[in-house]
Amino acid sequence: MWFLFAILSAVFAALTSILAKVGIEGVDSNLATAIRTCVVVVMAWVMVFITSAQGGISSISRKSWIFLILSGLATGASWLCYYKALQMGEASKVVPIDKLSVVITLVLAFVFLHEEFTAKSLIGCVLIGAGTLIMVF
Repeated sequence: MWFLFAILSAVFAALTSILAKVGIEGVDSNLATAIRTCVVVVMAWVMVFITSAQGGISSISRKSWIFLILSGLATGASWLCYYKALQMGEASKVVPIDKLSVVITLVLAFVFLHEEFTAKSLIGCVLIGAGTLIMVF
């Protein structure tokens, strides 16, 4: 089931890039990010209430709160930079560079989460990096 959600995530991320590129034309990238974020916040809270997950708020640990807040700040910074890059550059070049996050995530997961970094992971990272360079330059 995780694979299906991962595929759907990729499809929606692709749609996000195309829709955003069209939507930010003539709009300040920071304003566009704020509008998009408001929509995401409303959608996320609707899902919380649809799934009756709101009761879990009180059981969130201090550590989880801190890391969720830090994750939110990182997401916000990512979105602000992404929208600015998308406004200034071509989607076909901005998106592959943004997807270098896959390589960065694998390295950070190895260093901080002690996840396994295999030969297959290394080859994949090299291929993603090389593919990005080929697409951009």
